[in-house]
Amino acid sequence: MFPADRPRRLRSTPAMRALVRETRVDTSQLVLPMFVAEGLDAPRSIASMPGVVQHTRDSAKAAYAEAAELGLGGVMLFGVPEHKDAVGSGAVDPAGILNLAIADARAEVGDATLVMADLCLDEFTDHGHCGVLDAQGRVDNDATLEIYAHMGVVQAEAGAHVVGPSGMMDGQVAAIREALDAAGHLDTVILAYAAKYASAFYGPFREAVDSSLQGDRRTYQQDPANAREAVREALLDLAEGADIVMVKPALSYLDLIADVRREADVPVAAYNVSGEYSMVEAAAAQGWIDRERAIDESVLSIRRAGADIVLTYWAAEIARRLRG
Repeated sequence: MFPADRPRRLRSTPAMRALVRETRVDTSQLVLPMFVAEGLDAPRSIASMPGVVQHTRDSAKAAYAEAAELGLGGVMLFGVPEHKDAVGSGAVDPAGILNLAIADARAEVGDATLVMADLCLDEFTDHGHCGVLDAQGRVDNDATLEIYAHMGVVQAEAGAHVVGPSGMMDGQVAAIREALDAAGHLDTVILAYAAKYASAFYGPFREAVDSSLQGDRRTYQQDPANAREAVREALLDLAEGADIVMVKPALSYLDLIADVRREADVPVAAYNVSGEYSMVEAAAAQGWIDRERAIDESVLSIRRAGADIVLTYWAAEIARRLRG
């Protein structure tokens, strides 16, 4: 007896495998997260994220230009201030590092690639939380919304094409959309961190932004055990006016990317976070895995799960290789 079905026929040569490939990665689907720090004379390496740096404003300009030249979908900017306070006032200061970086990026690339900005207070507060605290030391959801609304307008005025509220405050998308529209920024896109989990995989990011976090974020970021909640959060953000919804992290949450993709009628993004990046880099440095294949497989799996957009620290590297 011989098999009637021979699926191996479609794997026989590189050309055949390319012909029938179901999922592809294109440079325009990739977004490069970047850290721009205040007070640096030169880029500073991030020890837990080999190959990633805190940029100066000048060094970041070259990275913006390269992102546009490579055809990346965008850059997602995070600011690292020298000074922090209880209310994260640097986040709404037009002369704060994040808003200056947004302006620099827009001046450098125009509309050639999208300038995206993280909209959250954690980099700017001296307690490291994503919102302001009440008298009992709890994150005050509604007081934080007022600051987020102001922050969104300041980012749009600095030149951001896309703002990315990532603090997981209830009602954040509605508050930001209302403020943007009232200020005349009708075309500014909201990329909502709709399903953001309280994950162990953010560890290296905390070094990247010089985090001052006290305690944890489990009262507002989601419980990793919960799946239905991701869809609920995404649908709430869509009802409030989100243009794009995101799942974060990506690799441990591929099932939730697929769930959100089935339910959402807008583009879905996923963030290939710092810990996912660092695990691959660390294993590759030991010679335990093939680095380039592991990178490609990681990003491809996120796309296969249903993400239209992938935020990844490998974006520029992948784009260079795709271009040949």
